[in-house]
Parts: sequence; structure tokens; C-alpha cells
Amino acid sequence: MSEAKITLRKVGVAGTFDRLHKGHRLLLSVACSIAKHVVVGVTSDEFVKGKILAEKIAPFDERKRAVEEFLRSIGAPSFEIIRLDDPFGPAVEDEEMEGLVVTRETLQTAIEINEIRVKRGLKPLKLIVVPLVLAEDGKPISSTRIRLGEIDENGKILKNNARYGST
Repeated sequence: MSEAKITLRKVGVAGTFDRLHKGHRLLLSVACSIAKHVVVGVTSDEFVKGKILAEKIAPFDERKRAVEEFLRSIGAPSFEIIRLDDPFGPAVEDEEMEGLVVTRETLQTAIEINEIRVKRGLKPLKLIVVPLVLAEDGKPISSTRIRLGEIDENGKILKNNARYGST
């Protein structure tokens, strides 16, 4: 059975969602396609402080607004956007949540969430793993690469990137 045909009542998806890119859009679209209600955790400004080029990450309100605008643009029927101050958020305690939409980069955290849920007497969540979206150079699209000026939000190599021999 294809993952996209599953209909869950409530799923979670989380991230920094800085420089909302093609990979983020796929992740959010998959979550909306399989669930009646999507809880989107956007990391707080405090939580992103350890990330590469953290000082260049857009403020929480701006990232939240970009996620909300994208969800509205695809006609997401029911969603809420919450602030995440830790890697787990409400997923470790929300009895109504049935699944998490993740990438292979966030799969380990999702496994830890399920371990915590089981210890608390809750059902483990169904984990839906979405593939990473690749840029033109075959490497994953990431906000870090966008902040570094390597690629744009769609994975296009930027011509003025000295790393790629262009000026």
C-alpha cells in the first residue's frame, strides 16, 4: 500500500523551515496528503542557536509565516503551527497523534519519540519517511546550502558560487 493513500487523523512534522525550499515543500505536502490534521513544529529562535550559520537563520515569526503561507497555498484543510523548544515537542505526549512525517535525517529523533511514547504507555507513531530532494548537483537541498549561497530554494546551482568555478 502506498503511504500517500493512508489517511491518519493527526500527524506531526517539524523543522527549522528556514529558507522554505523544495524539500520542505515536499515534506509538508506529504503530511497534508495523508492526514486530516497536521501539527507543524517550527523550531524556536533559541533552539536554532547551535545550527550552522545560526545568525543567518530567519526569525521564528518569519519562518512560521512562510510555512503558513505555503500550507494555505496548497489548500491544507486543517493545520496548526507550534513553536518547538526541544527535539520532541508534543509528539511524546499527544494521545491523538498517529504519525510523524520525517526524512532520513530526522528519523532517529522520531524513533526516540516512539521509545518515549511507549514508556509513557502511548502507542508508537507511524513513521512516514520522505526522501530528501536533490539539487542539480545530486546533493540534498538544505537550508544550510542555501544560506551558504551554493544553491537556491529549488536546488539550482547559483552561478556566482566560486565553489563551482563560476563567478
